[in-house]
Amino acid sequence: MSFEIWYKKRVNVSAAITARRGANFATPRAAKVALASPLQRGLEEVREALGEMWLPRLYRERILKLRTRSHALPVQAKANRVEIQHTLLGVELKTGRRRILCPDLATARYLAVFARAGCTEVAVPYDITKISLLADELESSWHRMLLLVERAAAERSPAFRTRVRSALIADIRREIAEAGAGTVIPQFNQNTKQRRA
Repeated sequence: MSFEIWYKKRVNVSAAITARRGANFATPRAAKVALASPLQRGLEEVREALGEMWLPRLYRERILKLRTRSHALPVQAKANRVEIQHTLLGVELKTGRRRILCPDLATARYLAVFARAGCTEVAVPYDITKISLLADELESSWHRMLLLVERAAAERSPAFRTRVRSALIADIRREIAEAGAGTVIPQFNQNTKQRRA
């Protein structure tokens, strides 16, 4: 068999396989994910399962729409181990060897999610009554993401699971940095009416 005949058969077989794969998927995105690497498939599977609960989406759509102030977190840009500690001085958020004094438990829980992801600057709602609800949503998104990573990589090695988790955390960190942390001091409406004497 000559090389030209072999090459034509090879191209025809590849085209047939590609056409068959594309026909089995309802959307082009699903076909693209099926042809991607296992790591990309794991990432896309987790992100699609999270949907509206994707942490950066919550940050953009729920937090940045509020009046916020920026808050710098002294953490390294990587996944961090975070502890919330109750001391005589109040509530502290411990990341590595650093401690951040927080005004209340809700703020500590809110900042802990971003510190775990390694975000160095985040927006904190100025209205303290909304922080607790947002902290609940962020924590639930974070833990759901970890459970979905476990499910997506259930039949794979622990190293693969770690790679998927690290890649997702890097995506979270990047998207939150792109969204920004807002202003240092929130904008106030300065329109006040004063009576003239």
